[in-house]
Amino acid sequence: MTLLLLAGTGEAQQVARLLVAEGRPAIASLAGATRAPRAMGLPTRIGGFGGEDGFLRYLTEAGITAVLDATHPFASRISERTARLCADKAVPYCQLLRPEWVPGAGDRWTIIAAEEEAATHIPEGATVFLATGRQGVTRFANLDGRRLICRVVDPPEAPFPMANGTYLVGRPPFSEAEEIALFTRLGIDWLVVKNAGGAASESKLAAARALNLPVAMIARPPQPKAPRVATVAAAMEWVRNI
Repeated sequence: MTLLLLAGTGEAQQVARLLVAEGRPAIASLAGATRAPRAMGLPTRIGGFGGEDGFLRYLTEAGITAVLDATHPFASRISERTARLCADKAVPYCQLLRPEWVPGAGDRWTIIAAEEEAATHIPEGATVFLATGRQGVTRFANLDGRRLICRVVDPPEAPFPMANGTYLVGRPPFSEAEEIALFTRLGIDWLVVKNAGGAASESKLAAARALNLPVAMIARPPQPKAPRVATVAAAMEWVRNI
């Protein structure tokens, strides 16, 4: 068996280490969104497959016999396509999808379905921290009259696409104390976040709670109707049983 691990999350890193430790043949695949990704410990390919035909061709050429999808919860198009193609070709597929964040006491969340909806809730004059990544930042173009700060992992190759915004380079993880200090220094009034879930990046939500900041929480897109697990342990159990 050769497993294809669709990676890009902290859970994928954990799975990769366990696959190596157990000596299981596997190949990791990264979309290439980050210029210097952390080493996976597995043979790793970077970049797209070249559409559906390219993906199917790769499965055959690389001798892939199962696919574990540990991509980002918002990489829904990749997950939907992969689940569908694997089902068509009878290739075992499983999605590792960590649980969503849920609001708790002291949280001031507004749930929105898409980036464009943030402008409905965030008043003009606000300083807004976009913890949503570089891709899709133009979807906040209707937030004119607000100051936008978007945190990115890699130094940007082009200036911010809107005159009222700027990029802030920083590589996670960040502690709650670091996020509190950053939001205070920048004078943040609103936080915009995708509901990615996971403990590794939850510190920004804890900081918003501590500072009593409102949060525009972008809801997850629909996920494929396919086998799914929520933890690394369950994902490894699936791998062992295929």
